[in-house]
Amino acid sequence: MKTSASAGLTDPRRRAGAARAALLGLVLLLPAGLVPARAQVSDLVDRSTLRVCADPANMPFTDEKGEGFENKVAELLGRKLGLAVDYTWFPQATGFYRMTLGAKRCDIVMGYVAGADPVLNTNPYYKSAWTLIYRKDGPLDGVDALSDPRLKGMHIGVVAGSPPGDLLQRNGLMGFARPYALMVDRRYESPAEKMIADINSGAIDAGILWGPIGGYFAKRSEAPLAVVPLVKERGDPQMVYRITFGIRPGELNWKHQLNDFISANQSEINTILQGYGVPLLNDRNEPIPPVN
Repeated sequence: MKTSASAGLTDPRRRAGAARAALLGLVLLLPAGLVPARAQVSDLVDRSTLRVCADPANMPFTDEKGEGFENKVAELLGRKLGLAVDYTWFPQATGFYRMTLGAKRCDIVMGYVAGADPVLNTNPYYKSAWTLIYRKDGPLDGVDALSDPRLKGMHIGVVAGSPPGDLLQRNGLMGFARPYALMVDRRYESPAEKMIADINSGAIDAGILWGPIGGYFAKRSEAPLAVVPLVKERGDPQMVYRITFGIRPGELNWKHQLNDFISANQSEINTILQGYGVPLLNDRNEPIPPVN
């Protein structure tokens, strides 16, 4: 989850995640037929390419090799627009908005929490949650809330300064918690991967990660891991977030076209996300099963 000042989840990339950063056509297919591209991208500063603002080393969201799921969603948008995707790279840290969207060096950020300043949000293109991760078929099998008494005395990994820390404190679990760094240079450090490795080795019993990050690295784990969205937690801070595309305030034509893109391509977007292990939720916060 992205915010304008966070690294790729740890606060759904209020980057989810976390959080963080994913999208329309030289020709856009509408119910009435094909519409010329120039009419569809009137808000864009440069209409010759799809200019995306992204972090160069923030998997599973984006990287310079185009390997992240936000890269893939951007490619899908580019295909629908008939435009090549052109990136402006800048770390998801302080100054991200000012140096990218704000400076008009690019026209879209692929992942922003709904309601996050200072961008104009589109409709959400996915919803996910912070997740509890532990080894399958172990003593925590079936745990789906931090109030479960089986978590008492367990060593739980948590990203320092992230929202789940408040819930660990509220449930009397902070005394045995192990902190992992929030702000790091992802080219050299990956707290999420370290947390997953520690779960596998038994150094910790469980960990809490933003869903897109936890799901991605758990899918690559050497041991089978459960990735459980924390949708039963009540009160603040919230654990469930809707993720949008972020654009500049006032660019309403661009927003409407992106909303149309999301509506027309939601199934394909979901397929991309689930291929990376992103735990998707519907409007009732129930898991969306993968499409076979």
